[in-house]
Amino acid sequence: MKKHYDFSQSVRNPYAKHLKKQVTLRLGVDVVNYFRELASETGIPYQNLINLYLKECAHSGKKLTLKWVS
Repeated sequence: MKKHYDFSQSVRNPYAKHLKKQVTLRLGVDVVNYFRELASETGIPYQNLINLYLKECAHSGKKLTLKWVS
């Protein structure tokens, strides 16, 4: 491995800013615990698991069904 690399001719990846967007979400403690436990089983960070699950929902067009109890 070199001690110094020359990046003067490098070009930024034009697609990198479209890969992920940082947002703030408020998730229930039970939801976070579920994904943390799943993360320890799979070895995948829990934030990535949440992202994968939401991506699957988005791509499949999954809709949430709510029934309010009065």
